[in-house]
Formats: sequence, structure tokens, C-alpha cells
Amino acid sequence: MKKNHPVRRFVLATAATVSGIVLLLSLKPGTDPASAAAQVPAPPPVAQGGATGGAAGGGAGGAQAPAGTTVTGTAARTQYGPVQVRVTVVGGKITQAAAVQAPSGGRSSEITDNAVPRLNQAAVAAQNAQIDTVSGATYTSEGYRQSLQSALDQVSGA
Repeated sequence: MKKNHPVRRFVLATAATVSGIVLLLSLKPGTDPASAAAQVPAPPPVAQGGATGGAAGGGAGGAQAPAGTTVTGTAARTQYGPVQVRVTVVGGKITQAAAVQAPSGGRSSEITDNAVPRLNQAAVAAQNAQIDTVSGATYTSEGYRQSLQSALDQVSGA
């Protein structure tokens, strides 16, 4: 076959195109996991009483809201950055859940902005760490569950 035969050119062009597509698909989106691991370490978990008072009697102001416990779970490391959850428990029930750390930067910020409110609502609704994964935020959802379970373990141990 000649060096510049049309079939030969076609085969080479196809092989080059396929190789290029494979290389593009193997790239990972978002942030570099090495740079995410180099972030500032998470603060240690904090357990504190509620801001509305404890066992002290009510003053002249009338009835007080029941005291709650606010606990921050340990930070769970994910491929795109740490996830850390703080929960408030009143009377054995989760009344509030919030992510105090979540992946950010580039596409991660958009995913976090979409996923975290859903995860917070799911934690309060489920009253445990058995919550569904948010579509498109698999790593964030898994990290959220781990940190939430850590916080709930601290509450039950107290």
C-alpha cells in the first residue's frame, strides 16, 4: 500500500481521534484532590449548650424555649474537599442541621449550593444519618452523612 493511500490516511485519522477522545474523557473535572487535601485542617468538634439557657429558672420575661445541644461532627474528607456538619438537638430530636464546611471552588461551589440545603432538610426529616444521596453530589452527600453520624454519636454519648 502506498504511503499516502486514502485508506491508510483514514485509519490513522480515526486512531488519532479515538486516542484524543480517550485522553479528554480521562481528565477529572473540578479541583485537584492534592490541593483539596492541602486546605486548612478542620477545627475540632465542639459541644455546647443551647443559647437559650439551661436549668436556671425563668426570669420576669416568662417562658423560655427548651435548651438544646449543638454539636459539630468531625470533618469528612472527600475527593473535592472536607464536609463538616453541625446539628442542634432539642429533646432528642434534630431541630437544625447545617454544613459548616463543604467543597468549594469552580463547579464544586455550584454543586454544594444545590446539595447542602437538600441534605440539611433530609437530616431534619429523617432524624438520623440515613439520608438519600443528592444526584450529582455523591461525594458531598457521603461526606455529609459521615460528619452527621459523627455529630449524632457525640450527642448520644453525652
